[in-house]
Amino acid sequence: MTIAVTAVSGQLGREIAKALLELNVNQPIIGLARTPKNAQDLGIEVRPGDYSEPEQLRASLEGVDTLLLVSGMDAPDARIPQHRNVIEAARQAGVQKIVYTSVQGPEVDAGFSPIVQSNRQTEADVRDSGLDWVIGRNGIYIEPDVAYIETYKELGEIINCADHGKCGYVTRPELAYAYAQLLTSDVNNGKTFNLHGEAITQAQLAEHLNAAFGTSLIYRASTVEAFRNRSVTELGDFIGNVVTGIYEGIRKGAFDNVSDYEDAAGRQHQSWENYFETVRQ
Repeated sequence: MTIAVTAVSGQLGREIAKALLELNVNQPIIGLARTPKNAQDLGIEVRPGDYSEPEQLRASLEGVDTLLLVSGMDAPDARIPQHRNVIEAARQAGVQKIVYTSVQGPEVDAGFSPIVQSNRQTEADVRDSGLDWVIGRNGIYIEPDVAYIETYKELGEIINCADHGKCGYVTRPELAYAYAQLLTSDVNNGKTFNLHGEAITQAQLAEHLNAAFGTSLIYRASTVEAFRNRSVTELGDFIGNVVTGIYEGIRKGAFDNVSDYEDAAGRQHQSWENYFETVRQ
């Protein structure tokens, strides 16, 4: 069985390819990337994989049995036809199974909702493809909060509009492990999984960061409008509204879902105590 992973020059696609290699499944692993040279260090065959190039995709998927489709990063209205290009190319090339990386989040009334809606449409397209399928709905990456620690130190606080809402955070390596299991087993075909670790509040996140970095951060809740104005000023209209929509979704409980991680991966997600121990300074 030959397994292909799209977007292997990106952070999640790269981690999934590495997780497959670490499993030693003795199956060919192929990477697809818009710019293949950016993923040559993975040590696997990397073929062209631009979501906007249907013929290129079909040729690159020849001989592939199982495909991991990483959700694209384009604007929501552009992602749907791009993902359809990949799905149709997979059908034409004889792929038998698609595993799709979707997202959790508020489906309406938040700045993040258009992204969630576009992912729900691709989920439907995958289910309607006639192929075997598995869908993972990713939680929110926790790594950006760790990368943002110097800014948090300067501010002395974490401020956003999540209020007391809980968020099912996840790490890329933990996601990659789960997807590697879903790619190499047919037990969970036809299922959809929420993939995240223990849901925590922003105040709990601050406590974990304090323990790892020796800081004294506090969490301060903002109104949605105040945070949106600040985010749009700092990040621009599109990204600012997306970021606000994520925290607004946390506030509304859209990321506080039952985790199916153990069912998908065959083991529990790493605890946040253990994760933050690995980044401790």
